[in-house]
Amino acid sequence: MADDPVKAWRNPRLTFRRLSGLDRSGPPPPQTLHDAPWNVWTIPNAIGFVRLALLVPMLILGLSSDSGTDAWPAILFAIVSWSDYADGIAARITGQYSRFGALLDPVVDRLLVVTGVIICWKFETLPRWGIAILLARELYLLIAGRIALSRGLDLKINWWGRWGVWPTMSAIFFAMAGVDVLAHVLFYIGLALSLIAAVVYTRDALSATRGAPSSSA
Repeated sequence: MADDPVKAWRNPRLTFRRLSGLDRSGPPPPQTLHDAPWNVWTIPNAIGFVRLALLVPMLILGLSSDSGTDAWPAILFAIVSWSDYADGIAARITGQYSRFGALLDPVVDRLLVVTGVIICWKFETLPRWGIAILLARELYLLIAGRIALSRGLDLKINWWGRWGVWPTMSAIFFAMAGVDVLAHVLFYIGLALSLIAAVVYTRDALSATRGAPSSSA
């Protein structure tokens, strides 16, 4: 009888690079793979639920402001953005990885981007044509992710996507904080990296689909 892969897997030693997420070498935790139990009630997932809940007051405060550059929406955006590291660190410290957490985290990140750009769209603090492209990209990845999940594919976040997160998030924050020039520069950088990441995701998904064994009738 084969060993249980969850029991056989060992959480790597927590160096600073591993704890901060800079070192992502090695296989993903088996608890996060497509056939693993959801395991919803964990400390990292609790952080994810708090992040998700904070999006509601951020959107309300942002849309009800006079210029889209009030302090509280920007502060809430920063809290939700930076707490993304908190749930990852909590998972690595406690070993409480889960399939649900692996799905929840990117959904909250995408909803954060969507919520932020809705505010930026209303007050045009970032170019609307660029926002439209970014929203189309997020919608495409959500749909593509659902299709990949239904086919049992596990697609890893590529480095183009990782590199694109910081300038995109920072652009939205600075736009909400009223720092116009810096927000625009970072937005264009983040948009370019995000589009490259979407192309790479698509390539990897098509490659994984071609390599997957066909199911018997």
